[in-house]
Amino acid sequence: MDRPGQLVHLCVDVQNMFAQDTAWHTPWLARVLPAIEALVARDPAATIFTRFIPPAKAEEESGTWHDYYARWPSMVASRLPPEMLRVVPSLARHMPPADHFDKNRYSPWLFGNLDRTLRGRGVDTVLISGGETDVCVMATVLGAVDLGYRTILATDAVFGSADQTHDAALTVINSRFGQQLTACSTQELLDNWKDLA
Repeated sequence: MDRPGQLVHLCVDVQNMFAQDTAWHTPWLARVLPAIEALVARDPAATIFTRFIPPAKAEEESGTWHDYYARWPSMVASRLPPEMLRVVPSLARHMPPADHFDKNRYSPWLFGNLDRTLRGRGVDTVLISGGETDVCVMATVLGAVDLGYRTILATDAVFGSADQTHDAALTVINSRFGQQLTACSTQELLDNWKDLA
């Protein structure tokens, strides 16, 4: 990933807490996991797994984030087994050379550390997969576009928890950001990988 002008694959929040029987279980994850696995396997060193890390308890948050965790008390870090925060095993086996980036909000760009890291490595293209399409993936896409990265979305390697909002998110992304974003299938990406950077 230290190659200048290269792409990075941001694999968003494909964690055990979304794959297993928790309050945030997302059944779609299993359906698109083979596509995500194929993208990661193509160049593990170009992959960064983002991980959504909840606070230890709701009281550590304020405002609407306090209310958010009060609604799902079983999903704070002090109540979750540590392995629930980890990337799913079929992807985690690629670390290293794949890397990870922890965040406590939907967007990985909020505090600037990810952007500084990527700029320092000469990355100018961001490929995005993972979940959820209408929440953390959307925030990742919008941040990448705002920061001026060439942004690619693997449309069959993203998952949501509801068909309606997943489809709506893809419609908005495709119709509103077509000038700044390329949306394509995993197979198209794999077939044209050398041309992406």
